[in-house]
Amino acid sequence: MLHKKKILGVGITADSKNKILEYVLQIVWGGDQKLFIATPNPEILVYAQKHLAYKDKLNSADIALPDGVGLMFASRLMRKGIHERIPGVDFIEELCKAARKKPLSIGLLGGRGGVAELAAECLKQKYPWIKVVFVGEEWLGDSGFKIKDLRFKKREILNPKSYFLNPPQIDILFVAYGFPKQEEWIYENLEKLPVKAAMGVGGAFDYLSGKVHRAPGVFRAMGLEWLFRLMTQPWRIKRQLALVEFLILIGKEMVIGRPMK
Repeated sequence: MLHKKKILGVGITADSKNKILEYVLQIVWGGDQKLFIATPNPEILVYAQKHLAYKDKLNSADIALPDGVGLMFASRLMRKGIHERIPGVDFIEELCKAARKKPLSIGLLGGRGGVAELAAECLKQKYPWIKVVFVGEEWLGDSGFKIKDLRFKKREILNPKSYFLNPPQIDILFVAYGFPKQEEWIYENLEKLPVKAAMGVGGAFDYLSGKVHRAPGVFRAMGLEWLFRLMTQPWRIKRQLALVEFLILIGKEMVIGRPMK
């Protein structure tokens, strides 16, 4: 069983990456429950303080990966015992690696401008044993999938008409709608989806596709990936201001001496 520690009233999974990975695969391969996986970072936690309905949905996630160096700093400061940062994009690749002997079927939902399809192509090249059974920017509810371009799908789906009427079982669906939409969408739809797990992944498709380059290893090792992003994408300055607000909220909680609800 996994454990959570609360930071600003949001439960963050405190177990190691390997233990979480083992738990997810155990459920996906043989469990009878559905998993909601979130990837909260400081920006998401700040947003959750102002939108309590969203906060409740975020807290309903079975797993909340600590995606953000700010969370690690807050954990050390508040002695929460969260020792390992787990970026969503890294966890996707760890899942693919771990599935070599027992392949997973995955779906990529969201993104813009064909980035989901490009990310799927890159994942297939890097991990040829995985099964990509769905790629699309939108989901069409009970009637199936809305796919704007079937070129990629034709290699694995021989009967597109049947595909729309009888969607395949997906082990893990990666949802890249960005927060808060992706968490709200998973919360509202998970039980009726033909999936065993759904994970909100933010901008992970941009990195997986190579459209956006990740920070060099030295930046990541030092916890300065945010700085590299700011250097290469100056427009992110407004988003980085959320980190300042996050630290202020952490300070207030420590001074008050009681956790936020």
